[in-house]
Amino acid sequence: MAPWFSASAVASPLGTEWGLERLGLPTLTIAVQLGFAIGALAIAATAAADVVSPRVLFATGAFVAALANLGFAFVASDVATAVPFRFITGLALAGVYPIGLKLLAGWFRRERGLAIGVLVGALTIGSALPYLLRAIGASQGVDWRATVAAASVVAVVGGLLVLVAGSRGPWDAPAPRFSLDVARSALREPSVRLANLGYLGHMWELYAMWTWVPLFLAASFAAAGTQDPAAASAAAFAVVASGGIGCVLAGLLADRLGRTTLTIAAMAVSGTSAVAAGFAFGALPAVTVAIAIVWGVTVVADSAQFSTAVSELAPAGTAGSALALQMALGFLLTGVTILAVGWLDPGDGSAWRVAFALLALGPLVGIIAMWRLRRRPEAVRMANGHR
Repeated sequence: MAPWFSASAVASPLGTEWGLERLGLPTLTIAVQLGFAIGALAIAATAAADVVSPRVLFATGAFVAALANLGFAFVASDVATAVPFRFITGLALAGVYPIGLKLLAGWFRRERGLAIGVLVGALTIGSALPYLLRAIGASQGVDWRATVAAASVVAVVGGLLVLVAGSRGPWDAPAPRFSLDVARSALREPSVRLANLGYLGHMWELYAMWTWVPLFLAASFAAAGTQDPAAASAAAFAVVASGGIGCVLAGLLADRLGRTTLTIAAMAVSGTSAVAAGFAFGALPAVTVAIAIVWGVTVVADSAQFSTAVSELAPAGTAGSALALQMALGFLLTGVTILAVGWLDPGDGSAWRVAFALLALGPLVGIIAMWRLRRRPEAVRMANGHR
């Protein structure tokens, strides 16, 4: 997943070299989101994972994403020429994340929630890798293109690992083909609509946070008198990658505490952390990073639980289409908040406070949705009756 945030990781030198305006960076990230949403729907609609070997599909997605990422670094010269490469990156990564979920689910019957939590944690750390690569490159004075190229290299390594070792597990099941009519039938269920609304509230915050927190940390460090791009990039990696811890803990706890309990708690902490991070702008770097890490742990911890809830609540035979639509709508929505923060053009503390308060609205809506779901009688179908 390393190519996903390659552009965000090199935003500062890229902005200087290409003369990016305030909406340049969000445009590059939104192109990836859009490509991923379209790719995920296409794979679901064609049942490609059952026609092509999932490990071959996974590896091909990783390799194509790596190539498109290299095109962004070495062929593109401005936003207009970079957008197609970023779009193809997202399109290709749709063959990685959903297919990885399918491969993993085939190997687990018990503790599947924990297994999927670990995989989402891997997604999180992989998405954070470009920030670590940039920290290393910035400390050595390396050109930003080397960071992007390194992200492509690790994507190829990931694809090769699955190509060699990935195989269908004993509980692998055919992937249901996406049908809009079937998805609509699932959405007629109030509980499914509430679970989807909770997911959309979560997605409103998640990818905008991952996109903008590196620039926030760099600006906050500068306001505190610390001009160190390598330190800011390393802090960004720590913040985003810390979500891996949250995913694993959530996977361990969700089946025991309940889906609504866990998601409400995670969104309450992440939304509060978003607001607190805005007010910590310009504080001692250690304080700002500590608050941001709490945000990073909780912002993604609940991610897998919304999908699991839909799989438990949707009528028989509709979960696959409902989940494909949920994922597509969620990733399309991320473009709204990524663009909105860019439009606000945050630079000083007051602007960042407004931007992060805007992101906190998503968890607020999600909490209300999951609280209403918790009170519905069909909620007992989730997490073995733990709601």
